[in-house]
Amino acid sequence: MNAIGLFRLSNFLYRHKIPFLPKIIKGVNFILFNSVIPYSCVIGKKSKFAYGGIGVVLHSKSIIGEKVIIGQNVTIGRQLDPMGVPRIGDNVYIAAGSRILGDITIGSNVIIGANSVVINSVPDNTIVAGVPAKVIKTTSVDIYTLLKNIY
Repeated sequence: MNAIGLFRLSNFLYRHKIPFLPKIIKGVNFILFNSVIPYSCVIGKKSKFAYGGIGVVLHSKSIIGEKVIIGQNVTIGRQLDPMGVPRIGDNVYIAAGSRILGDITIGSNVIIGANSVVINSVPDNTIVAGVPAKVIKTTSVDIYTLLKNIY
């Protein structure tokens, strides 16, 4: 079992109002994978963590779509504004070491390059990279055809 499996178990228990066990599983996830993945996050179907989810940190109110791949050492959280939490669309690849911060929306069919810092919203069908992240290319095909053998 990897970090996403432990998250899905703790999220199931949390949604069914079973006390205490989600917190224990969150702690186990931290000990095994050095990841902070709160049971209150929303992560869509078929989404997964690369390399088991090592070092992933998610805000407790994060909303992540379907078929999203999150690389190792990725942070998805807020900036100094307590109200801002990222929302991530479907078919998104978030490469290793990326940071997605603030009250922003990541569109669907997006690739976020390694070690990028995303602090502005990203439109659909784009590839972004850099610090801060900028659109470097637009695409009209499914990102998983560009990322061969990833999904």
